[in-house]
Amino acid sequence: MTIQFGTDGWRAVISDEFTFANVRCVAQAIAEVLLENTTGQTAPLAVVGFDTRFLSDRYAVAVSEVLAANGLRVALTRSDAPTPVVSFAIPHLGASGGVMITASHNPPRYNGIKLKAAYGGSATNGDTRRVERKIAANVAAGRPAQRMEWSAATAEGRATRFDPLPAYRDHLRRLIDLPAIGRARLRVVVDAMHGSGRGYLRDLLIEAGAEVIEIRGDMNPGFGGIHPEPIARYLKPLMERVTAGGYDLGLATDGDADRIGAVGPTGRFIDPHCIMTMALRYLVRERGQRGAVAKTVSTTQMLNRLARSYGLPLHETPVGFNYIGDLMLNDDVLIGGEESGGISIKGHIPEGDGVLMGLLLAEMVAVYGKSPEQLMADIMAEIGHFDYARNDFQVRPFDKKALVARLTDPAPASLAGVPVASVNMRDGVKYLLADDSWLLIRPSGTEPVLRVYAEAHSAEAVHDLLAAGRSLADAAGV
Repeated sequence: MTIQFGTDGWRAVISDEFTFANVRCVAQAIAEVLLENTTGQTAPLAVVGFDTRFLSDRYAVAVSEVLAANGLRVALTRSDAPTPVVSFAIPHLGASGGVMITASHNPPRYNGIKLKAAYGGSATNGDTRRVERKIAANVAAGRPAQRMEWSAATAEGRATRFDPLPAYRDHLRRLIDLPAIGRARLRVVVDAMHGSGRGYLRDLLIEAGAEVIEIRGDMNPGFGGIHPEPIARYLKPLMERVTAGGYDLGLATDGDADRIGAVGPTGRFIDPHCIMTMALRYLVRERGQRGAVAKTVSTTQMLNRLARSYGLPLHETPVGFNYIGDLMLNDDVLIGGEESGGISIKGHIPEGDGVLMGLLLAEMVAVYGKSPEQLMADIMAEIGHFDYARNDFQVRPFDKKALVARLTDPAPASLAGVPVASVNMRDGVKYLLADDSWLLIRPSGTEPVLRVYAEAHSAEAVHDLLAAGRSLADAAGV
């Protein structure tokens, strides 16, 4: 088989392609790349973490055994932990990189491997391509992965278990005004969606002084039969608990807690577009911070309008937080994020973090004394009303380049009665309309899915754009 890394790692179906043999094969290639990146160092350190998926803990041990056999020192988390917490541990411990066993928000039958760099963000495309080439070369040459039993690795001091929480918690205390949350006496429901964020956001909010309950915080590798993705269709239990109990806020993290979703006291889903928009306004107006805004091609134009009003530069990237992370490493970025809920801010690692952003949203609600719905109403009164929706369609494999060519040659002159102002092909095909509404058609980088996104100034206009997008995709033969 051919193992390829997508927008954030390698993902495959458990017991089909995601087997112990293939995991060890990938770990061997990762070990070789990490060692090449640290030539001259003696026994460089690698951090390994895992989520709550089926066998994730055992896959993590298997990866650790391969890394140790290749001469790396290994720090393996004691229990399941969020991806951003594991990522933060990498630079904190001075490690050369890390591996996270997770398939993030994907369906329960999947598992995956995320490769992390020394700075705590996703590895560069160059490094993941090198891993792929080494996998292919090792398979072609019949070279098996090296392996040292965990018991031997620990006995020789090559591997150890550690708790990543204390250092991460201390870091967040510097980024979030926890006392402000306590003073407001917020009542919050946290939905861990059975993922590895369980306990983390809850305990930090309790420390702040909020009244908190956590739902779906038990270990359930089947995720209750849903995708552990914090979007409206999977958050009905959170919506019901918030409204039934009269809570101020509901916060949800995905399977590995690098994404955030929220629910207001009315039961309305607060999507990442709104969370990022509220956060940008708060960081500029209340904290007096400055810096660039970095967003993916599928993220709201509300950020463009706010950035213009604040005189801030704005960068738009392909989908994938690794692109945002690159900008955070190389530019003065105030906030960076994507439509799927991966968001980070200045002062943090270049990694989406649902725990951090959940706390920041709670701080905003506490400081303003307003619900997320009220805060968004205030913003839209300033910059105009926006609605957003996305449709996903299961598809068979197709030629992505051919799809882009058919969608742009020629591009439509108008969509839903509004002229098309520009077309970009950073990731799929995005039609930006004259009134700042837009339609994006792009294949998923991690699943056999075609995504159609739209944002406009009314729900009806969004509906019309999505219908147009589906028609364009059908006409292109997808």
